[in-house]
Parts: sequence; structure tokens; C-alpha cells
Amino acid sequence: METKIFKPDEVEAAAKLLKQGELVAFPTETVYGLGADATNEQAASNVYAAKGRPSDNPLIVTVSSIEMVERYAQPLTDEVKQLMAKFWPGSLTIVLPLKPGTLSKTVTGGLDTAAFRMPENQVTLKLIATAGIPIVGPSANTSGKPSPTLAKHVYHDLNGKIAGIVDDGPTQVGVESTIIDMSTDTPTILRPGAVTVAELEQVIGDVKADHHHVGANEIPKAPGMKYKHYAPSAQVEIVDHPADFEAAMDWASKQNEAIGLMATDEVLAQLSVPQNVETYSLGKDIQSATHLLFAGLRHFDLESEVKVIFTEGFDNTGLGAAYMNRLDKSAGGMHFKK
Repeated sequence: METKIFKPDEVEAAAKLLKQGELVAFPTETVYGLGADATNEQAASNVYAAKGRPSDNPLIVTVSSIEMVERYAQPLTDEVKQLMAKFWPGSLTIVLPLKPGTLSKTVTGGLDTAAFRMPENQVTLKLIATAGIPIVGPSANTSGKPSPTLAKHVYHDLNGKIAGIVDDGPTQVGVESTIIDMSTDTPTILRPGAVTVAELEQVIGDVKADHHHVGANEIPKAPGMKYKHYAPSAQVEIVDHPADFEAAMDWASKQNEAIGLMATDEVLAQLSVPQNVETYSLGKDIQSATHLLFAGLRHFDLESEVKVIFTEGFDNTGLGAAYMNRLDKSAGGMHFKK
């Protein structure tokens, strides 16, 4: 099967494929997602197969309206409505308790909750509305690899495994949505993203964070809590302090293999970079670095053969929490030591 590339004005054809039970990747403001009819159990199963994704890792349900959520979720609380009013459409995914029997256990990972999101991308909102069904929306990549921020990333991983890709250019945010669990007594952030703790607390008061690595016998309530994620073929090493880059470059200069370096323009401008080191700019600040992180990892995965990718770390606050969450997972917790 050759995967078809759809232009933004061809969403009706892509929606038809979704209604037929086919898999179609779609753009969002965060990363590209892999869409399938969330009410079709076989279609949802095919998503796991295409990605090579463990079946106990729940799938985000992507919608085009709040009314679509209300078909499946328990009656929405005032706090949930406040979050939707403030952040939807946008980069916030909300875990909600389900009405019994409304969504397949294949979608929910066997849980009685599901994670719902309404993306900001207008092309995808039209795609879902045209299909008339919610679609599952995990990142459109081989499981464990860096998430795709371009249609060509999706094509590289999934060509021949899915029916189509709706190409709407590069994503804007660059990391997946914040996930907040509203099915518990205390609102809990399960995955940090572009919507920060401070922004959430301005709307609903105190929230807590639960970013623990889920154990082997535990079912995660949201993606990214249990399995290795975002990892390119090369080993990623986090460089915690700009001053440590000189030592990293000294180590790199003694290697026979090519080495990758991802850092902000300020850091790159101050370094003497060895000939065997290929650089990738993360821009000027945490916002641009978050936007470019997956694109950089994909660059080294697809276009270079490097042994190690030294990558700049940031403070684990605000948007930096989302950046460091993804970077730490891609590195498997590996930090450069002088």
C-alpha cells in the first residue's frame, strides 16, 4: 500500500478514508497525529499495529467539538468546562470518566477513562467534523521514535502502513499537548506540555503533577508514562550547563565517529566546534528549543549518522518542564559528565 499525501483542501477524501476504517495521519499545532475512527475497534487496533505500540498504552481521542466529547464522557464538571473554555481548541488533553460501554477498551487501554483533545489546527478540525466521528490521535511515528513535526517524518516511519497523510506544513508547538487528569479528586498533570502549571492553576486552582514511570503491571492513564519515547538511533546526552559544552566538544574531538550537537544560538556562537561535530540550532530560547527539539532529533536520525547527540538542557520550570520531560525520555536519563 502506497501512502497518499493529501493537501489541506483535500480533507473530504481523507475523511472518507477514516470513515472506511483506514488510518490517516493529520496535523496539529503540537505534532502530527495518527488518526483512526475511535468508534471502530478494528481501526483502533490497526493503529497499535502500524506504530508497533503496546496495546495497554491508551490512545488520545481527538474531537472537533465539546458536543462530541459529551457523547462519550460522563457529564462535564464546572472545572472541566472552564478548562475547555480557556484552552480549547489548543494544546491541552483532558482525561475524563466515560459513560459505560461508549468507547472500546482498545481505545482506552482497558480503563474506564479516556483522554480527549480538541486541537487548534483548522484543517484537522474540518477533517474530524467532515468525518463526523472522533478519531484516535497518538503521534504518527514508530513507537519510541521522536514525534513527527513534518509530514515527511510521518512518511518516513509509516509509508505503506497507513492510507494517507494530510500535509499542513510544520507544526507550531513542537511537543505534544499537556495532559491533565480530571477523573480524580485532585486535578493531576500526567504529561507536561505547552499549557503550563501556572496557566492551569489560574483557571481551576491547585493542581499536582504525576510524571512517574508506570510499572510493568500498571496501565498508564495517558501516553508517555510507561514506555521509552522520543529516542533517535544515536544516544542522546543532556548537557546541563552551557559551561559543560567545552568539555563535551573536547571529548567529541577525540572520537572517530560523527557527533551531533543541538544547542541555542548563544551557546553555538561561543563554542569551538570540531570538524567531526554537526550542529543543529535550537534557536534563541526555550520556546524555540521546544519547537525544534523533535525536528532536530529527526534530522540526526534521518539525515546524519552520528554516534552521540549532545543536547542543551534547560531549567525544569514553565515550558522547560515539557522540554525536559521529552529530552530526558529521549536520552533515557543520560547526562553528560565531565
